[in-house]
Amino acid sequence: MLDYDKEAGDYDALRGGEPRAEAAARAVLGLVPEGARRLLDIACGTGIVTRRFAAARDGMRVTGVDLTHAMASRAAARLPGSVVIGDGRRLPFRDGEFDAVTSVWLLHLLGGPEDVRAVVGECARVLRPGGVYVTTVDKAAAHNVGSDIDAVLAPRPRRPATDATGDIESRAAEHGLEPAGRATFAGRGQGRSPRRALTDLRRGWFMTIPPGDPLVEHFAVRLAALPDQDRDRPEPTFTLRAFRKPVAPAVG
Repeated sequence: MLDYDKEAGDYDALRGGEPRAEAAARAVLGLVPEGARRLLDIACGTGIVTRRFAAARDGMRVTGVDLTHAMASRAAARLPGSVVIGDGRRLPFRDGEFDAVTSVWLLHLLGGPEDVRAVVGECARVLRPGGVYVTTVDKAAAHNVGSDIDAVLAPRPRRPATDATGDIESRAAEHGLEPAGRATFAGRGQGRSPRRALTDLRRGWFMTIPPGDPLVEHFAVRLAALPDQDRDRPEPTFTLRAFRKPVAPAVG
């Protein structure tokens, strides 16, 4: 896995920058009820998306949380006083504290089903009844756009996806969350060229092929042989799912 303390400085530039952040924020907010007054963004990273949540809704208080110090420091510069260091599996917040919780590009990074179950459970815990949890799903699948680069890299080792839609729906249901919507958005600036894919390969972007692994050069030779080395292939389309915490029926 990438070292996100080391990645923090270049993270935004390497992942589509402001255009991608704008597309993501717009899509997420489309699933967040207009009346939401407190939003928690888990794994907020550099805050490039999180700050757009805060700017888009007057009167909505936005809090970011991230496990990586370097990332959280950058986010804090964008959202002073609104970012904390914390683990999504053990959130440092009270039950029912937020009207909305978001996790953009997080679940695919988790170590396995138990980590996913813990994160989704914590999201459900800190949501108030009627609140909404919005998360990206199927991230690795989104990057397979059917290009010649995908064909070259198809035989590479893979690990089971931890953010498959069906699995996330099951985890949400375990914690009493109900489906509440779906949206998609384009990954602006995410269409790879062969040369960029080769650079990403050598720096450890593909998590099952760490730098120095003999497979790196095996795939590098094939990427270098592709035509149009600097032409970006199609951009991925990311998927969001929303889940609502039901309101308990009135008694009496």
